[in-house]
Amino acid sequence: MAKRWKRSHRRGCPSVAPHEAAFPPVAPLGLDTWRAKQPHHRTELCWPAQNRTRNRKAMSNRSSTRPGSNFQDGALRRSRVQTRLRAQTNDLAVGDLVESEAISVGGHRWRIQCYPCGNRDEDKGQYVSLFLELVSDASEDVKIIFHVFLLGRNDEPCFSHERRSVHRYASRDPETWGWNQLLNRSVLEAFYVADGWVTSVCSIIVVDADTIAVPPSDIGRDLRFLLDCDVGTDVSFVVVGETIPAHRAVLAARSDVFKAELFGSMADATSSSITLRDIEPATFKAMLGFMYTDELPEEDDGLGNSTIEMTQHLLAAADRYALDRLKLIGARRIWGNLTVETFASTLVLAETYNCPELKSKCVDFFAVDKNLKKIIFADGFM
Repeated sequence: MAKRWKRSHRRGCPSVAPHEAAFPPVAPLGLDTWRAKQPHHRTELCWPAQNRTRNRKAMSNRSSTRPGSNFQDGALRRSRVQTRLRAQTNDLAVGDLVESEAISVGGHRWRIQCYPCGNRDEDKGQYVSLFLELVSDASEDVKIIFHVFLLGRNDEPCFSHERRSVHRYASRDPETWGWNQLLNRSVLEAFYVADGWVTSVCSIIVVDADTIAVPPSDIGRDLRFLLDCDVGTDVSFVVVGETIPAHRAVLAARSDVFKAELFGSMADATSSSITLRDIEPATFKAMLGFMYTDELPEEDDGLGNSTIEMTQHLLAAADRYALDRLKLIGARRIWGNLTVETFASTLVLAETYNCPELKSKCVDFFAVDKNLKKIIFADGFM
């Protein structure tokens, strides 16, 4: 029976799921290396050198009569993983985990986990356990079909002990799914060991909830183009002699301060050109870019002579125009670069521009004993 098993790998059997009806075969995806996780050390379980050529050739022969290794079919996105596990497991105990590298199927990353001696003490090492782990985070539930079978000694598929189950991975509750008792080890050793290795084939089919693929939103890119090409601009800002065009509606939608200035009773509401003081052109352009796209460039984009200096200017601008998200992004960047030498100036920034989150982090930094002593004796602290 298939069962749910939490990612923490606690032993137990909280729930089970029945076998499902047969599903169409899917295509091979070769996987040469397994990684063994044991309590205190790791070892590599790889195909022996003398076997690699033969098995790659066999994979090629089989795939010549089957579809591609990773493909889409309507609402299904499928992949097949062929794995080889060393049959000699005297050095492994109950609970020792051997797992595959992460693979990508259906827009998610998965890992196959195998316990050659089982994952539960009550099975006394008599069974092999096999699970499928959802490695990547999922914003929505993911429904999969998980199908496992073994290759016999003649290197042909053997379905006498195949397992198949349908399972839905909850987005808020990452877990693994599979079987505590995939196969009795005595049966495995009697019928499936070839040249000291056991070969399993795991088919993973991701079933989309929506059969029509929807690309991610690109509204930020479109609005950025609108800003860069000056289409439809109806207001301009003069910053240190440089004229920067923009759209009243966008600015008003993003900032209550701009809304009051551009559509309120203030004098600027009727002016097509507004002069700004106490802000640099590069800072204002970066702030406008954020207002249109809700994103800031990466820290190494070369803005200004100092990225941290630019971030400090943006923190001031965010406070001036009530852009709370921009302020927090700036605070996080400044906090990530905080040192004993910059502590005092950073604390002043947090106080000046009303950023309690950054101030709280500074206090935590100051409370660390080794930092406290260095800060107290640093030049300019008092």
